[in-house]
Amino acid sequence: MIDLWSERGEAYRQSEAHREGADLDQLVAWALEASGREALDVATGGKHVARRLVEAGFLVVSSDPAPGMHPDVLCRAEDLPFASASFDVVACRVAPHHFDDVRLAVAELARVSRELVIVIDNEFMDDDAEQADALRDPTHVRNYSEAEWREFFGAQGLEIDDVRHFAKPIALDAWLARTACTGAEEARVRELLRDHIDGNTLTLARIGLVGRKAA
Repeated sequence: MIDLWSERGEAYRQSEAHREGADLDQLVAWALEASGREALDVATGGKHVARRLVEAGFLVVSSDPAPGMHPDVLCRAEDLPFASASFDVVACRVAPHHFDDVRLAVAELARVSRELVIVIDNEFMDDDAEQADALRDPTHVRNYSEAEWREFFGAQGLEIDDVRHFAKPIALDAWLARTACTGAEEARVRELLRDHIDGNTLTLARIGLVGRKAA
C-alpha cells in the first residue's frame, strides 16, 4: 500500500480538492490559536497542510509513510518517532480514514502535542458511501462520525474546543481518476453515491475537530 501511495504522490500534490477548501482555512485558523509556532503535519500527503502552516509563520515538520509524498520524516501515524510534547500543534487532514488503528493514531497525535491536536477528515455518511469508498480505493478503512471522533479525543484526555462540519464538493471524474477507478467498479461507485452526486460534482461530508491538552 505504501508503494501505491508513492505512485499517487503527484496526483495528490496537484489535486484541487486537497489543495484548498474551507476546512483547510479552518485548520490554519485553529492552529493560530496555539501559543507557539512549532507544528507537525501527520500523513502529509500532498503537503498542503504543511504549506499553509509555513505561510502562516509555523516551523513545520511533515510526516508520511509513503516516500513518494516526500515527507520530512517517514513514519506511520500510529508510530510517530518524536518525543512527547514536541510540537505546539499536531495536525492531520483527510487521512485518518486510511489508518489501520485510528485510536492508536490519535493517541500518538496527543502524545507528541504540547497544546493542540487538529483532525479534519471525511465524515461517515452512510453504509453505501463506505462501500463506494472501499471500491474506489483499497486503502480506505472507514470514515467516522462526530460521536466516534469525540470518543477518540476524549480517550486521550483532549478537551474539544470546537467541532465544524463542512460540505465538500469535489469533481467526481478527478476523484475517480486519482485512484484509477474505472469500468464496473466505477459504475458501482457512481450508483452507490447517486444521492450525493449532481452532474460531475460529488459532495462529501467532512468534519473538523480541535482538541486541547490538559494544562
